[in-house]
Amino acid sequence: MYKNILQSIDNIAIWPLISFVIFFLFFLILLWWTFTVNKKFIDHMSNMPIEEATLNPTTTGHEK
Repeated sequence: MYKNILQSIDNIAIWPLISFVIFFLFFLILLWWTFTVNKKFIDHMSNMPIEEATLNPTTTGHEK
């Protein structure tokens, strides 16, 4: 039943190709960003949880 429904859709073969292209472009952009991002930004983001804990030691993060 499902096979007949999918076969009746016009241009159904293009959708897997479009999905692959979107995924591949996203992967390439993410890879490019990884190698070109500023090292100071990465250090700042990695130290944020530690800095927040030292600035406010009474906060546990579980407040309602």
